Amino acid sequence: MSMKHQDAIRILLVTVVLMLPSTILLAQEPVATSPRLRIGAGDLLEVKIFDAPEMTQTVRVDDAGDTTLNLVGKVHLAGLTAEEGQKAVASQYENGNFFVHPDVSILIHEYITQGASILGEVGKPGVYPVLGNLTLLNIISAAGGMTPTANNEVTVQRHSDASVVKVKLSADPRKTLDADIEIQPGDKVIVPRAGIVYVIGNVNHPGGFVMQNEGQISLLQAIALAEGVNGTASLDRTKLIRKTANGYIEIPVSLKKILKGRAPDMPMQAQDILFIPNSASKSMLYRGLPGIVQAASGAAIYSAY
Repeated sequence: MSMKHQDAIRILLVTVVLMLPSTILLAQEPVATSPRLRIGAGDLLEVKIFDAPEMTQTVRVDDAGDTTLNLVGKVHLAGLTAEEGQKAVASQYENGNFFVHPDVSILIHEYITQGASILGEVGKPGVYPVLGNLTLLNIISAAGGMTPTANNEVTVQRHSDASVVKVKLSADPRKTLDADIEIQPGDKVIVPRAGIVYVIGNVNHPGGFVMQNEGQISLLQAIALAEGVNGTASLDRTKLIRKTANGYIEIPVSLKKILKGRAPDMPMQAQDILFIPNSASKSMLYRGLPGIVQAASGAAIYSAY
């Protein structure tokens, strides 16, 4: 397969992670482990001795951190890396005069204690095992992908030093690939909810729209996402409903002047509701501020992804 085809496949996979809930799960095949991963209680191990296939064993580490191996009995492995565990097992077999300089390998089938958690706007929040080289895109995929209301800036809190890393997932798959980072055991991945603005009333496509552009959106941009106003819209009676600490307030909007360039465009804030009534303004659905807020709360949410 050519490099060009390989790049195309990688970009397609990233696009699927960002756009659709995924059913891809992390592989459960045994893997060679990184030195930072340590054996813990409950882990499932495969222990092999070179040139002695009859000694291959699949064992579980008990609550005390021990595992029972053929011939030598209990060996304490909890807290050791795979490499350290291999030396400990080899030493037991050599000291018991069962093998001379045995070449022992340990592969971890299941990590119970070495997981990373993902929270927030994903399909299946939870704790996922860190097997092999787990990346941010891998764990998002395993968690069912991002929801339509997810923010495109993801936060990773490192377990090792409590540092915080922010990763921006672009709509451009190549940029997202470049921004991908490794996830380590104990890390917490937080996918926050993006800000949403609502455009309801006499527009072609009413609904809620995710603020994907750095969390910035103007009144005219919101109307464009709603595919413009209808010919029967009452532009002079447009209202911006904004939630404050003291409740909702109504802000009059000179939409006719803004559309004609005679008044400046207005920035919108998360949870703002832009209400554009029709000329008759007879609809009971939108009568009064409570009706407008209720209509917005039931509106469909649309994402740029």
